[in-house]
Parts: sequence; C-alpha cells; structure tokens
Amino acid sequence: MLNRIVVVGAAAAGLTAVETLRAKGYEGGLTLVGDEVHPPYDRPPLSKELLSEGWEPPSTWLRKEDALAAVDADLRLGCRATGLDPAARTVTLDTGERLPYDAAIIATGLRPRTLPYGDGLRGVHVLRSLDDAVRLRAALAAGPRVAVIGAGFLGAEIAATARGAGLDVTLIDTNAQPLERQVGAGIGELVAGMHREHGVRLVLGADVVGMAQDGGSVRGVRLADGTTVDADLVVVAIGSVPAVDWLAGSGLALGDGVLCDAHCRAAPGVWAAGDVANWPHPMVAGARVRLEQRTNAAQQAMAVVSNLLAGDAGGQPYAPVPFGWTHQFGEKIQTIGWCPPDARTEIISGSTADREFVAAYHRDGILVGALGWNSARGLRQCRLLLGRPSTELAATVPAPAPAPTSV
Repeated sequence: MLNRIVVVGAAAAGLTAVETLRAKGYEGGLTLVGDEVHPPYDRPPLSKELLSEGWEPPSTWLRKEDALAAVDADLRLGCRATGLDPAARTVTLDTGERLPYDAAIIATGLRPRTLPYGDGLRGVHVLRSLDDAVRLRAALAAGPRVAVIGAGFLGAEIAATARGAGLDVTLIDTNAQPLERQVGAGIGELVAGMHREHGVRLVLGADVVGMAQDGGSVRGVRLADGTTVDADLVVVAIGSVPAVDWLAGSGLALGDGVLCDAHCRAAPGVWAAGDVANWPHPMVAGARVRLEQRTNAAQQAMAVVSNLLAGDAGGQPYAPVPFGWTHQFGEKIQTIGWCPPDARTEIISGSTADREFVAAYHRDGILVGALGWNSARGLRQCRLLLGRPSTELAATVPAPAPAPTSV
C-alpha cells in the first residue's frame, strides 16, 4: 500500500511528479522537498527572458499559489535533503527530521561545475538557480565588460543576452567552435558566425588557467597562452553535474547521476526523474543516458509515476525521443534525437545562408538525430524516421537546391 510518498526536488520534474500522482488518483500523504525558498519555477527563462526582458521572478513560477495549494502536498521549501535510507525507507532533512516513505522520487537535478580558481572573487558568477539569475541581472545592469567561460547552450545564451543588452562580451571555450560537444563542429561554426555578426568576441581552442583580480574583484580571465581577456564580470558556464552528493552512503548505485533500470527505478521503492536520472535507453541499444532537457523533466516524471503506481505489474520502459532548444539573437535552434559531434551531418532542407534549414545526423547508416534552425516544421519528418536507415530519409525528404551538403 502506498500511503506516504516523498518527492525530493521541487523543480519541473518534482512538481510534475506530485501533480501527476494526484491526477492519477493517489490520495495518500505527499511531501515535496525543495532546497530553495522559491515556489517551483522554470529554468530555461533564467538565461534569456529574466536577464533581458524585464521579467520578475514570479514570471518564472510554474504554478500560481492557488494551483500549487490544490495539489494538497506538504511543501518543504528551503529545506535540504541530506540522506536517504532505502532499508528504513526514510529521507533525512537538514533540520534532522526523518520523513518516512512508502515510495520516494529523486528529482534533485544538477549543480553547476566550478573552476578551481576565482572562488570568492567579486564579479564571478554561475547561473543555475533563480537567485543566481537575479544576482547576474543586477550585475549586468552596471554595464561591465563580460567574459563567459563555456560555449555550450547555457554559455552561448548568456553571451547572446548580454550582447543584446549592448555589453562588451567575450565567449571563451576549449573547443574550436561553440556548441561543438552538443551539435558538432559544422553547426557550431554557423553559431560562431552568428555570434561574431552580433559583435561577440570568440576566444576558441583556449584553456583558462586563472583569474586576474584587483582588490578582491575579478578583472580578467587568464589563458594558457599567456594572454588575459579583460572583464569586470565573469560567468562560468562549463556544465553541470548531477546533485547526488546527499545520497552518499545510501547504497543506491551512483555514477553520472542516479543509476536506474529501464523503468527509472533505482531501488525498491526509490525512483528518479529529470536531470539526475540515468537509465538504459532502447533507442541507443540500451546504453545509459542522462538527459538535461526541460521536456524530459516533465515526461520522465509522468513515466515514473505511472510505473510507481503500477506496482508489481512493472509499468513500461521509459523511451523518450530527446528534444531540446536554444534561443540566441532571435534565432531558434531545436534538436531531436541525438546529435553527436562524430555523426555525419547533412543539410536536407532549407539553406544555411538563410538560417532556415534542417540538418540530419547519421551514424552507421542510421538517422540518429536532427537539428532545425528556424525550421520547426522541417523536423517533423525526421522525428518519424529516427532509428531508421538513412536511405529512408533520402527517399522521403526532397533534396534542397543545391544538392545536400555536409557541414
């Protein structure tokens, strides 16, 4: 019998889990634990609308107060989980309280990676939480010279937002192109061109070795070649790691996240959803994946609840089609499936010159992913053919004029 369910993590995955439990008829005790004092909020706007369009924090909230209250859950906001005991079936909080559970859902997400230098310097920022975004927005309003370390999705978005506000911006990365790890060097080169056209300075293939400072305030980013990128504000956006430190000693299998089975179950009575969950995905021959995507957070939480409520029936393996997006300088770039850097990438419709195209990603003769640049409609056919031989795509999608080209 399920009489007490505890959900740890009060962002998109955790909120979706408690709402789905109620929607599916669960009437027992329900506790939602979150280490931030804010109501559950959406993270994608933090690097865009909240920084650039005058949004206030309540604009990011996922639910209004009355809708949140209607869930009838015990909200423990501003309360950090410090341990989980699968044998005793308890979650320990930083207050010392132990919450008993019949089932627990882990949805603690990520924490930002940091550099081994710059800690404590004024003007050095990360962006993960709502409070991080509010602090960064206030600092940007002072008109500083900005350096962003890390040219993945988050770093590129922050650079675009800061440059859109008219600031002096330098984007630094160890790779040869922005977004190279996420979508490959070919598309990354197009992203680089877009940033340069808008006045962002790119320092690529560069290793950061330290921070220049003056009186406890950052004054630049020191590089391995001996040069310094002058900056009054530095944003470190070098990726994130799963927030699993609090699970040390729990006996759960931990690695790149909480290691789950195909149903997202980590142990008897324990499940994981969202950025922190790592599970075998059938679309990649059962290889383990962990998706840091907003759509996955909600989808996986709903799947976890369905499997949890199925009991001994076991539910269904979780096999989503990954979907992500980024907005930079008014351009919308969307991805489906996997877009690995080592895949063969081919423009199958539209034009890179017009910045409206679809790129297909092939590996071993199989369509594994696709990217649409201002071309959401063009992705639909690719979605239907993911995991199919690439020849089927060629037979279905008309070749652009001129003929398809690799990027």
